[in-house]
Amino acid sequence: MTLIRQFEERVKYLFLEGVMPGTIHQYNGQEAIAVGVCSALQAGDMITSTHRPHGHALARGLSVESLMHELFGKTTGCCRGKGGSMHIGDLEKGMVPAIAIVGANVPIATGMALAFKMKKEPRVAVSFMGDGGVNEGQFHEGINMGAVWSLPVVYVIENNLYSASTPISDMVKVKKLSDRAAAYGIPGVTIDGNDVLQVLEAAQEAVERARRGEGPTLLECMTYRITGHSRRDPGNYQPEEERKKAVENEPIRRFASYLVSQGVASEAQLESLRQENEAEIEQAVKSAMAAPAPAPEDALKGLYV
Repeated sequence: MTLIRQFEERVKYLFLEGVMPGTIHQYNGQEAIAVGVCSALQAGDMITSTHRPHGHALARGLSVESLMHELFGKTTGCCRGKGGSMHIGDLEKGMVPAIAIVGANVPIATGMALAFKMKKEPRVAVSFMGDGGVNEGQFHEGINMGAVWSLPVVYVIENNLYSASTPISDMVKVKKLSDRAAAYGIPGVTIDGNDVLQVLEAAQEAVERARRGEGPTLLECMTYRITGHSRRDPGNYQPEEERKKAVENEPIRRFASYLVSQGVASEAQLESLRQENEAEIEQAVKSAMAAPAPAPEDALKGLYV
């Protein structure tokens, strides 16, 4: 989780300094969800992501170097410099290139799960989405198909309470988004998405249920985005007191306190980990800036044309 947070913070300043193209959507405050869910997966399982994919990518095993190179648009990136921030992925690592259209990865994950079932492969697909994604037509279509055909897929809602700048109370009437699962006849579970161990436990149950052939689960993880929607958004629509409480409840601070209190790690060990992460990230920045940019003749390589 600390690696994800430190990566996101470094990337933010690289964008603000104008040395990195495009835009970013930071994952700050939601790290426990990506780490907990991806820790429940096996080699061969696949995930789909959103316009906010860096945390999912790192949690699924993509290297800091390949991801950083991709954000710089270099040929040495995980998508050869063509994916940028919102379309990163690596099939060998178990991540389909991220899909920036809200809700659009739900039917993609459903389709992968259908393929796994037809091929009789013991694999599971996971679809990550924000709370805004649940109001898209593709959410309904994808989950309904997954439910009717009992496909091996887990639908994960990262409910950070805002769809861009719109609070969830302005978008839905139900108190829990997981309640929508009842309409599809599948289990719906709402958990504390800032508790990485709770996320892991719930994800393991959902993943193994899917792997046994018992169908999908709708897993709602309650969290909070302790940053703006994107790099140019200061997040002023978030009430000051609300954000203050969210920062106090953010997953990295909570898990660090737990590790220290249980004698699993010391403050010195956690600081050493942060320093190791920083060194790895800085090396990735240095190598990315020196790596070659794609040539014009590379434009159509690696594409279906």
